[in-house]
Amino acid sequence: MAPTDETGQTAPHASPFATTPPPRSPVPAEGAAGPGARMPRWLPRAMVLAIGLVAAFQLGSWAFHQLTGLLLNVLIAFFLALAIEPAVSRMASRGMRRGFATFLVFLGLTIASAGFVTLLGSMLAGQIIKMVEGFPEYLDSVINWVNTTFHTELRRVDVQEGLLHSDWLRKYAQNSAAGVLDVSAQVLGGLFRLLTITLFSFYFAADGPRLRRTICSLLPPARQAEVLRAWEIAVDKTGGYLYSRGLMALVSGIAHYVLLQALGVPYALVLAVWVGLVSQFIPTIGTYLAGALPMLIAFTVDPWYALWVLVFVVVYQQFENYMLQPKLTARTVDIHPAVAFGSVIAGTALLGAVGALIAIPAVATLQAFLGAYVKRYAVTDDPRVHGHRGRGPVPGLLARARRLWRAR
Repeated sequence: MAPTDETGQTAPHASPFATTPPPRSPVPAEGAAGPGARMPRWLPRAMVLAIGLVAAFQLGSWAFHQLTGLLLNVLIAFFLALAIEPAVSRMASRGMRRGFATFLVFLGLTIASAGFVTLLGSMLAGQIIKMVEGFPEYLDSVINWVNTTFHTELRRVDVQEGLLHSDWLRKYAQNSAAGVLDVSAQVLGGLFRLLTITLFSFYFAADGPRLRRTICSLLPPARQAEVLRAWEIAVDKTGGYLYSRGLMALVSGIAHYVLLQALGVPYALVLAVWVGLVSQFIPTIGTYLAGALPMLIAFTVDPWYALWVLVFVVVYQQFENYMLQPKLTARTVDIHPAVAFGSVIAGTALLGAVGALIAIPAVATLQAFLGAYVKRYAVTDDPRVHGHRGRGPVPGLLARARRLWRAR
């Protein structure tokens, strides 16, 4: 009979050579990965899918960065088409073909812009020639003032020779010669971008009804009504924004015209129109570009006049930023001044100058569209709603004090 241990299991037979046999390896549990286990079938497919998703994301990110410029141009063209939509629709409602009406609108804008740029360019060229011819007189007046004030003995010949033989002038000439190609490339790029925006905006305005029908054909009837309503709101808000910008340009032009006319600066009307348009329709740096030209022309009359123009531009800009623009934008675009200011900052941070230009009409459109889906309730007739806080002791404390007084 085989010997057994204390647990009742049969004890292993002893080896005749007094050696213990090697223990048997345990059987792996079901589902455990042993040395000879095979790879799960879903793992290769998961790895391929993960690699494909990463590659698709990288490709999409690369394509988006490459097409950012084109997307910005299309966005600008879309808002430009919304701005001219009322004029085109009005002419189309009178029997004119929509494409021809759009062409007439763009032709009028092109003629007005070309005329203004030509007049401004001729004026600027004449003033630059006058400034170069009168430079010796300006230099003599500055040298005389320095000699009188600081008791020096400067001469114009010494100053001119020092400027002509200075390292700064030589380096500036070299950098200017090297940067001619860069400037030419930027000019050509700007012209191509302007042509792209004009072409897209023309198609958006001329084929506006077809574009709306194409979008609506992809949606159910309920969604179609929402899309058409959002489109109309965008047209109204964009028109209101341009109307407010036009009013601010008019006020700015009148204010600067009065100043330039009082100082006797030539071409005061053209300079006032320049300041009004550039300061309102070129965001962020428009104010500085607008104020530089009147200062240059005023300097040809009297150097002190340039300082007066600079002070007026800075003071008027603060008045416009904090007083005129918030109130006028709130009335025409129907958004709070703080929201308008914040939207411009956010648009600038996201898209730069383009974002600053289209931020207000975009936010106004979104606010008006979402306003129809926000449920509103009647406001309680509490004085605190109107900003009045209750004064005096609390009624509960007053009644308790009266009871204590009567008890005494």
